Amino acid sequence: MAATYLPTLKQLQYLVALQDSGHFGRAADACFVTQSTLSAGIRELETLIGVVLVERTRRVVRFTPLGDRIAEKARRILREAEELGDMARAAGRPLSGDMRMSVIPTIAPFMLPRILPRLRRDYPELRLFLREEASGPACEGLNHGRTDCVLLALPYACGEVTSQVLFEDRLFLAGPEAEIGASGVSVGAEAIDETRLLLLEDGHCLKDHALAACNRPELRAEATMLGTSLHTIVQMVDNGLGVTMLPEMALNAGILDHTHLVARPLSAANPSRKIALVWRRASPREKDFQLLADALTQAH
Repeated sequence: MAATYLPTLKQLQYLVALQDSGHFGRAADACFVTQSTLSAGIRELETLIGVVLVERTRRVVRFTPLGDRIAEKARRILREAEELGDMARAAGRPLSGDMRMSVIPTIAPFMLPRILPRLRRDYPELRLFLREEASGPACEGLNHGRTDCVLLALPYACGEVTSQVLFEDRLFLAGPEAEIGASGVSVGAEAIDETRLLLLEDGHCLKDHALAACNRPELRAEATMLGTSLHTIVQMVDNGLGVTMLPEMALNAGILDHTHLVARPLSAANPSRKIALVWRRASPREKDFQLLADALTQAH
């Protein structure tokens, strides 16, 4: 019987890294090897399977159509190989070993400082690697196996995932007291001046949650969407440029401290977002993620 030569996981890792970066040097850096090593590994893979996967020029790296398909298959193989280790960890001590979690920017600075000390205390064998990124890239990373779980706000379409809601995070209107009234008194969505509303730029799901809560289609057309972070928007509002919507967790974390702004709870049909932990469906570490979700809820 003729010997069968199979691609190695290392070769598949090189191929996926090259597709992600589009550059041999950056792909080599991501794999912690030299550029010549990575290039040789991909050439060996092409020789092994007898097809060209990558067209190489001086200025651009272009995958062939078959190269794209094989790279996507390689992602699934690498993810399943990682899950072999996950299965072993899941059979050992709960919440131990490495775990990669993405957190969206409208949650990370307000929730992580509270929950991380408790996680370190209760699960000292857990090595939690954190990545802050918007919901779209975070869910893409989860489905491609770059991330194990994501802390994000629902509703959001994140693919074939399992989710566990941690808590409700209410939305507030924030601005000068002279413009939005006394603190603590709710404000109806119909009272918001759409020409004064400042929101996060596209790519942040909080913008969509805020607009959906108001149920006013004209707000999407008229609101100014330019903030890259909630802290930046608060500074603009404090300088008289308008009003904005903030989640309760940001207010509890003191985002309005040292400003002249007040916040009023939003009165609307759905005046909140759901904070949830999501992970790939049928993951062998599902019990770990459920345990982590419970710990995050308690820490909140």
